[in-house]
Amino acid sequence: MKVLVIGSGAREHALCRSLSLDPDVTELHCAPGNAGIAEVAALHTVDALDGEAVAALATRLGAELVVVGPEAPLVAGVADAVRAAGIPCFGPSREAARLEGSKAFAKDVMAAAGVPTARSYVCTTPQEIDEALDAFGPPYVVKDDGLAAGKGVVVTPDLDTARQHALACERVVIEEFLDGPEVSLFAVTDGRTVVPLQPAQDFKRALDNDEGPNTGGMGAYSPLPWADPKLVEEVLATVLQPTVDELRRRGTPFSGLLYAGLAITSRGVRVIEFNARFGDPETQVVLARLRTPLAGLLLASANGSLDLVPPLKWRDEAAVTVVVASHNYPGTPRTGDPIEGLDEIAAEDAPHAYVLHAGTKRDGAAVVSAGGRVLSVTATGAGLAAARERAYRAVARIRLDGSQYRTDIAAKAAAEAQ
Repeated sequence: MKVLVIGSGAREHALCRSLSLDPDVTELHCAPGNAGIAEVAALHTVDALDGEAVAALATRLGAELVVVGPEAPLVAGVADAVRAAGIPCFGPSREAARLEGSKAFAKDVMAAAGVPTARSYVCTTPQEIDEALDAFGPPYVVKDDGLAAGKGVVVTPDLDTARQHALACERVVIEEFLDGPEVSLFAVTDGRTVVPLQPAQDFKRALDNDEGPNTGGMGAYSPLPWADPKLVEEVLATVLQPTVDELRRRGTPFSGLLYAGLAITSRGVRVIEFNARFGDPETQVVLARLRTPLAGLLLASANGSLDLVPPLKWRDEAAVTVVVASHNYPGTPRTGDPIEGLDEIAAEDAPHAYVLHAGTKRDGAAVVSAGGRVLSVTATGAGLAAARERAYRAVARIRLDGSQYRTDIAAKAAAEAQ
């Protein structure tokens, strides 16, 4: 099978790595890719937001499956253009991707489907904003209605901070604060059948102890030893299947990866948000544990035959990923700094620990930083403690001037699991 992956982040590198290990994949291509993806896939230049250009590239390559990684191309309708060219595509249509592209749309779908979520108001005027903030009180949860690359959400006890963020958004969702730990659960669906993956937990704040500003994610781990063993079954029944059924009822079936961001509250499971694609950095740990070959699963989603796929197989090992970010992230990152130590990880830590590139590029013989989240180190082990140790041992080999990373990824869960 010839596969083309669209995107250039660590999520796409994780997807490409898994696909490269799949014996059914005969050719692997990625556009635009990055320095790490180039080691496992042929790279091509394309405007990832231009559906016609992506479809033309896929046609030229003879791709038998296109996997659209990031949210922006999905919301732009790239998957529609690929399917219109007669090529199977893993990723929802423009209309279905609104589940991530518009927080207000997602709330409407959840209400219609009876999916448990936070109470909320959609606001477009200063008066509506003030009334909503007053109704819920602190801590305030303010979400930009559109795509914001993981940085459009502010959770703060400060009223002025919350109000300023809300006023900066054209349309904003203000909702009640949900207590309890957060969980990410992915599901592959063809618009009818829903196949859940294993849950993971990510760390969104920039600094240790969940301090600092929100980011796109600074690390993740899986499995969750503290979670209810029936969590996946419950979320499938109360969240994932009802949402897929509601979108099909509306005539906009969702085919691809449905990502539920959940809060395990004192009142039960509540949906924080939906995403329409694999999440970063959770993808890194979930795919590290998946034994079932990936290409067949994604193709079954694309061609509507998920009901024929055997139950997924998982490794018993735990997985931890730690994100290494550039200087000043999540502000304007410094780029162009050389990255050293990657060869040492490949020589000393593989196959139990490896690097997945995100904001990197080649500069002659060197690999240099080219974005905020530069790379992530993913490691597996018999338990979370072993996986953490391997991940941080590999992270310590990386030399990138001014870089930063959290030192507490999966620390609490690993300690409790001992």
